[in-house]
Amino acid sequence: MELILTLLGGLGLFLFGMNFMSQGLQKAAGARLRTILEAMTKNKIIAVLFGALFTAIVQSSGATTVMVVSFVNAGIMSLSQSVGIIFGANIGTTITSQLVAFNLTGVAPLILFAGAVLLMFGKRPMIKKVGEVILGFGALFMGISMMKDSMALLPGQYPMVLEVLSTLNNPFLGIILGTLVTVIVQSSSVTVSILLLMASQGLLDLSVCFYVILGCNIGSCTPAVLASLGAKKDAQRAAAIHVMFNVFGMVIIGILLGFGMSHFEPFILRVSGSDIGRCVANADTLYKSFQTLIFLP
Repeated sequence: MELILTLLGGLGLFLFGMNFMSQGLQKAAGARLRTILEAMTKNKIIAVLFGALFTAIVQSSGATTVMVVSFVNAGIMSLSQSVGIIFGANIGTTITSQLVAFNLTGVAPLILFAGAVLLMFGKRPMIKKVGEVILGFGALFMGISMMKDSMALLPGQYPMVLEVLSTLNNPFLGIILGTLVTVIVQSSSVTVSILLLMASQGLLDLSVCFYVILGCNIGSCTPAVLASLGAKKDAQRAAAIHVMFNVFGMVIIGILLGFGMSHFEPFILRVSGSDIGRCVANADTLYKSFQTLIFLP
């Protein structure tokens, strides 16, 4: 029971840290965000790069796409301007799993302390907002540390869980699992990060992770779809573009994996070394980058 509570506590801290950091960054950007978005979406290549950078900073493609849908609905941004940001947001969201793969949990307490000091003793509003961002960043990695420690004990205390996970060798089951979990937690970054930790502990085969990531991409569309309900036609179209980008990308990559898994897995291992967690993070980034290269033209 203690293991499950620690795992849930770590997940809660991870979600809190991500949300707190995202809110802090949006507060820091303030009203200037609309002007910046408008200026950066006149060229589709720049729009993709800005969408990736902005989402990497905010740590949530859901937050970015919901923002874009609301801007399109308000007439601040055109539908064509939104496309590049949406594509870039899918790439930028992979930065979370990359950060998790770097294993910064050792310095998480120091990051938390620095954020708390700035938030509590900062005299200027901007310093307090920066403190919020740093505090959220530290909480995120403290949550990862808790989840990692509990997952290391999982096979010994709950061997039946390991048996169930070992049966997940069907690509369709992997995609469905990734979709459902991401719909529930409302963030593909969270799901892929948990997946990375599980793979690092030997709880999931790497080949299964490749398909679960595809499901995570589909599940990540939920916030934008919910934000578009009852909105104007162009806002609904922006959400539909996000859905089609991930669904068609899933089909294309799924087919390529089906025919080329024997080549893809050794390639990822060669690029990432023996670090299985890094393999999962790199696969996530490669998927999103590949999809953008296909659909951007």
